Amino acid sequence: MSVATETGLRILVVEDDAAIAELVRYNLEAEGLRPTIAPTGEEAELQVAEDRFDLIVLDWMLPGLSGIELCRRLRRRDALRSVPILMLTARGEEGDRVRGLSTGADDYVVKPFSVLELVARVKALLRRAAPNRIADSLRAGDIVLNRTAHRVTRREREVRLGPTEFKLLAFFMENTGRVLSRQQLLDGVWGRDAFIDGRTVDVHVGRLRKALIRGSDSDPIRTVRGAGYAFEAHATARA
Repeated sequence: MSVATETGLRILVVEDDAAIAELVRYNLEAEGLRPTIAPTGEEAELQVAEDRFDLIVLDWMLPGLSGIELCRRLRRRDALRSVPILMLTARGEEGDRVRGLSTGADDYVVKPFSVLELVARVKALLRRAAPNRIADSLRAGDIVLNRTAHRVTRREREVRLGPTEFKLLAFFMENTGRVLSRQQLLDGVWGRDAFIDGRTVDVHVGRLRKALIRGSDSDPIRTVRGAGYAFEAHATARA
């Protein structure tokens, strides 16, 4: 199993060469990641303004707004300063590499590149930036989720979950303490292209609650009226 399987980690790939973009997309999806392609710097700016990404693969030589200028602009935004950026370019001279890194890129892959190397570098950056989201095992209070074994336990009791409830719990545990809207849950668990509505989220949250709560167990999922849901680790340890 890939380290990123089931995490829903989102990658923005900014690449104007359609063949390269498709190659990168295919291999990232094979690792369980969720790539979005932007063929220009201008489109990439729109994407990052509307969506949240966990890593950006950025081509240096783009039509119009260059990759190096886009990197500068992204690093000026508070919300994007910690998002890893991997530069992908034909420029291999040491001076160019230094320039890219000094502009704000975290790593650098030169074209033509090895797909295996590219994927390895993406995963390495994700491990450093989001260790909890790619861990094989997640723990929140007395609840433990193991991705590899596809197993959930609560105080030694095995919790039997369907595939969707398992993904939903993993997404909650990756974002412990945060209030997540129904739309965020839809995007993170079902994907942005899923044709379902917010009521589907409520149904699956209800099923997850039913599976997690036995006897005097507390409810780890808090409903936030008008906003969505929050998963609270401290609530799982009180019972």
